[in-house]
Amino acid sequence: MKYIALTIAGSDSSGGAGIQADLKTFSALGVYGTSAITALTAQNTVTVSGVHPAPSKFIALQIETTLDDIPAGAVKTGMLYNTEIIKTVGDTLEKRNQNNIVVDPVMIAKSGDELLNGEAVPVLRSFLLPISTVVTPNLPEAERLTGITIKTLEDMKEAALKIIKMGALSVVIKGGHMSGSKLVDVLLHKDKFTFFKRDRINTTHTHGTGCTFSAAIAAGLAKGLSIPDAVKEAEEYIEGCIRASTSLGHGHGPVNHFFKHWPLG
Repeated sequence: MKYIALTIAGSDSSGGAGIQADLKTFSALGVYGTSAITALTAQNTVTVSGVHPAPSKFIALQIETTLDDIPAGAVKTGMLYNTEIIKTVGDTLEKRNQNNIVVDPVMIAKSGDELLNGEAVPVLRSFLLPISTVVTPNLPEAERLTGITIKTLEDMKEAALKIIKMGALSVVIKGGHMSGSKLVDVLLHKDKFTFFKRDRINTTHTHGTGCTFSAAIAAGLAKGLSIPDAVKEAEEYIEGCIRASTSLGHGHGPVNHFFKHWPLG
């Protein structure tokens, strides 16, 4: 297997986000996926009814054991849930001198349920952002990371600059929460802004978009793409996934990771 990526994230029992979405994304983009599970969740398209975090030592053991045998060309982090887990993941990846780390600062589920304890945000800033290759916050996550209220494109650029100052090599701020018929994602890499613009897709079935997008960037990096090219590939991929999403379940249905191969609905 030529390309390998590791996801470190929570399990989504409904299959649309988290570890499940990451592994589907890796497969769809031609990358073999390995995983370290940070937490079990009981969730569906409507709600998260329970979270059971894994012991931090066992999370570290998963990462170490996997990488000892199957080195990864890129790593993506998703739901880390609490301070102890964030510290453990950051310390373990730094000890391994792991390259190509994509940090999706998962904080809130599509249902509105909290997936990151509030006191853990400063720890995420200090333990993960300095070792990250790409950080992929949506607007509410970027606001919590930076303290900036984001209403405009200029606000997004200001937040991106502040995240870079926290130690990240590059950042993509996702504009999906902005109002209007047009969406803009902002990439800041090597002091250069790149804007990815597209029409808003009229659907509420977007469960797993953040996980899928960040996993797609990790897949691109694992394949040897540059950061801008990996983000471009991820932008094109997530648009296809959303366009092919379905009303599976009674809430926010999942995106279709294999839209090129078969329909969900």
